[in-house]
Amino acid sequence: MQRAATLAATPWLGQWGGATESTSLPMGNAEHCIFVWLGGGMSQIDTFDPKRRGNAKASPKVAGSDYAAIDTAVPGVQFTEHLPGMARLAERMTVVRTVNHHVVDEHAFATNLVHTGRMISGTVIYPSIGSIVAQQRGAVSADVPAYMLMGFPNVSRGPGFLGARHGYVYLLDTESGPAGFSRPEWVNMDRADRRQALLKPLLERAPAGTMSGEYEVAQREALRLAGPDFMRHFKLGEEPDVLRQKYGGEFGQRCLLARRLVQAGVRFVEVSHNLNFINGTGWDTHNEGQVNQHTLVKELDTAMSALIVDLEEKKLLDKTLVVIATEFGRPAEFDGRGGRGHQGAAFSMVLAGGGLKHRGVFGVTDELSKKIVESPVSIPDFHATIHAALGIDPHRSLMDGTRPIPITDEGKPIAALFG
Repeated sequence: MQRAATLAATPWLGQWGGATESTSLPMGNAEHCIFVWLGGGMSQIDTFDPKRRGNAKASPKVAGSDYAAIDTAVPGVQFTEHLPGMARLAERMTVVRTVNHHVVDEHAFATNLVHTGRMISGTVIYPSIGSIVAQQRGAVSADVPAYMLMGFPNVSRGPGFLGARHGYVYLLDTESGPAGFSRPEWVNMDRADRRQALLKPLLERAPAGTMSGEYEVAQREALRLAGPDFMRHFKLGEEPDVLRQKYGGEFGQRCLLARRLVQAGVRFVEVSHNLNFINGTGWDTHNEGQVNQHTLVKELDTAMSALIVDLEEKKLLDKTLVVIATEFGRPAEFDGRGGRGHQGAAFSMVLAGGGLKHRGVFGVTDELSKKIVESPVSIPDFHATIHAALGIDPHRSLMDGTRPIPITDEGKPIAALFG
């Protein structure tokens, strides 16, 4: 793994993710981030933080994990039985088991918090972590955008006060790529150039620094990227059939595309899991959604283990931080119809690769993964860890007009992952 560098820090930094005080801020050397989003609320007790077995069919119901636990490559660390691929790769990852917040009843608010690191404000639209990374680091290659999204676009994933130039290019279909980036066959390069020449005087009238000016910059960037040079990255048919099969179905193909995009120079790629709700409810496993939750867990395991191995074989894993994130976890208790509710007091998110000093897990929860016993990690702390891994100072300020706003809300990187 790459060795992490350190930068001098101000005295008020205090403790980092439960570690002792230090006089330096941990900084890494990762070049890219693949941010995998499990919308709905992944059950940590049924995936990366297994506890004693429960029983949703007993009377009364018995709280606990729905699946058996298995050993991983890291001694003393266990995942559930439907994660065998990731269990074999546990030395290359850290499950942060003690992520926590107090937003538990509303998916949209929790989704916004995990994407922006802050609660919704009536006066400020905060940028997403993808837009911040794009603004701070830019694309590795000028031939691709800095930030791409495979999923449904919304304000939580957007640039906020950073402006449209730091927004995302998104797609829902891996086969066709982003909408609007391919010219019709009857529009050749000369015709496209003439159209841009006609449009240019209108775009240049937009005053710099205004909303229309930001839109003009984004429009100019889209026009620059449009065409075959950019769109060739979406030709998954160029990949060997055996590799595509290792990644699995639709979600796996999005993960394979994410690898192609970071290989091409995209800085930050968000990939949404389970857009097709293969278990009926997605990760929001209330009621009967729990019954087929194992199909989600298996699909996640297939795709993520293939992604990690593929990145490693292509010498990209140390350069690429892979994140598995979700808006909250689920309690150990089963509801009246055998599903699970929401839990923000303790849940798991995952970091892999990125040159970090991985340890299998970080943090300890109680016997039913309900309360944090050791090393709590707030959402700002988790964001700060991602930024630091990418060489971004999490305490640097961004400017909303004349108002400075720190990149994270006093987040502290998990120092144990650097060094």
